[in-house]
Amino acid sequence: MIQTPIVWPNGARCACAITFDVDADSLIHISRPKDGFDRLYPISMGRYGPTVALPRILDTYRRLGLKQSFFVPGWVVEQYPEAMDLIQEDGHEIGHHGYLHEDPTNLSDAEHRYWFERALEAHKKTIGNTPKGYRAPVYNASQGVIDLLVDNDFLYDSSLMADDIPYRIHTAKGSLVELPVHWGTDDWPPFAHYSEIDYMMPVAGPSRGLEGFWEEFEAQYEHGGFWMAIWHPFLTGRLARWTLVERWLETILERGDIWFAPLHEIAEHVNNQFVRDNQSIRVEELPYYNQPVHLGAK
Repeated sequence: MIQTPIVWPNGARCACAITFDVDADSLIHISRPKDGFDRLYPISMGRYGPTVALPRILDTYRRLGLKQSFFVPGWVVEQYPEAMDLIQEDGHEIGHHGYLHEDPTNLSDAEHRYWFERALEAHKKTIGNTPKGYRAPVYNASQGVIDLLVDNDFLYDSSLMADDIPYRIHTAKGSLVELPVHWGTDDWPPFAHYSEIDYMMPVAGPSRGLEGFWEEFEAQYEHGGFWMAIWHPFLTGRLARWTLVERWLETILERGDIWFAPLHEIAEHVNNQFVRDNQSIRVEELPYYNQPVHLGAK
């Protein structure tokens, strides 16, 4: 049971967001820097996202009147500006997702700052977008990442996993809203089959692969919580899977008491409720640790 449920707008029982990480073919270039440019199958698999799946997803959102969030690496913003324009034209949010999907924990602070700022510049220069939210590639946020977000006046992060519902993270530098993720609502485990990055799980059929998402939703709906899917257009945007998503959306929207919103609106609502009544929003103090934890003799 959720101990301190958030009061959602307009009497909604549950807040929901479908977020897409539009990684495109950045994944093969970052994982195989020497020859990824000539690996045609993974390039084509990634390109399916912004060129084929994204228009399909946006058509569904337009028909159902939904505004949602997309997290896009800066390189993908530069490589696929027409796709980014389609997202923005329909009023959706585009968030920061690194530059070439680089893992922040594999970089020095100086290196990460460089790529973080380069991605920001790509957003601003290519599509005139100033992101309000961030999702770390592979969810690998570090304390340096959180400090960069505060330094750059980000509203929220969506990389951590410390609760079922939104909470706030406080550091010595400032505060952010955390909109928590979890592998249980990520499409990578059921649908990704990607030998180039050493991920070779069996691919689930559409119904079986999506079943867990619906079960997670029903639990959040029962307890008045927050459900968020973390999907990739080249995975869940494929035809059979998206057809099932579309039918599911049509069904649950008939309930009339679910608030679908882009993440920046959900984060703003959480902030407003924290100002009104800070006892209803849980706070996590960061950093968790200041040094490595070792086993040793007493």
